[in-house]
Amino acid sequence: QIESIETSCHGCRKNFILSKIRAHVTSCSKYQNYIMEGVKATTKDASLQPRNIPNRYTFPCPYCPEKNFDQEGLVEHCKLTHSTDTKSVVCPICASMPWGDPSYRSANFMEHIQRRHRFSYDTFVDYDVDEDDMINQVLQRSIIDQ
Repeated sequence: QIESIETSCHGCRKNFILSKIRAHVTSCSKYQNYIMEGVKATTKDASLQPRNIPNRYTFPCPYCPEKNFDQEGLVEHCKLTHSTDTKSVVCPICASMPWGDPSYRSANFMEHIQRRHRFSYDTFVDYDVDEDDMINQVLQRSIIDQ
C-alpha cells in the first residue's frame, strides 16, 4: 500500500507516494520552512507545559552498550554485530511506541527487527491518534481504494 497511496508534501504541496515522501521532505526547503514555523509557533506559547514524550527517534542496542541508533541504524547494527545472539531481549523500538510493552522480551529479536522494522514509524504513524481511530482510518481508506 505504501507503494500506491499518495500524500502531499506539507511544504511544496506536490504529491508523492508514501514510500517516497520521506526522501523528499529531507531535501524540500519549503517543508523545512513549514517545520520551522511550527517550531516557532510552539515555542512562542509559554503556557505549553513540557510533555513527557518517549524518544522514538534514537534507540539503544538491546545486546551491547551502544546507543543513539536511528531505526534503520539499529537494524543494520544488529544484523552485522549480533546476528548469532539468541538472548531474549526487549525491542527498544516497540517499547517506545504507545502500543508497546516495555517488558515484553522477543523470543527471536533478529527475525522480529528485520521483519517489523523495515521502515520508520514516524513517517506513517500519527502518535497522537488513538489506535482504534487509526484502525478505523485504515478500514475507511481500504473501502475507498476498492
